Amino acid sequence: QVATIEVRNVYKISNVGTIAGCYITNGKVARSAQLRLVRDGIVICEDKIDSLRRFKDDVKEVAQGYECGISLEKFADIKEGDVFEAFVMEEYRD
Repeated sequence: QVATIEVRNVYKISNVGTIAGCYITNGKVARSAQLRLVRDGIVICEDKIDSLRRFKDDVKEVAQGYECGISLEKFADIKEGDVFEAFVMEEYRD
């Protein structure tokens, strides 16, 4: 696990979809990371990050203590109070 991210606001934007207004409580999240959405201690889904933004800028990563906007590729039923856990799939080579 690389980061823990709190969802503080949810914005529905036409033509864009659902953007989660997030705060990185721990670690740092990279654009390439995958996210688990955890609600009330239960993993609801795993998805990839579609866009990662600081204000209006697309960024490659966001560090602990900063806010950012995250949208997911497939899942849109995000609620305030959800937690994202970012992780990176390691490729093992023999």
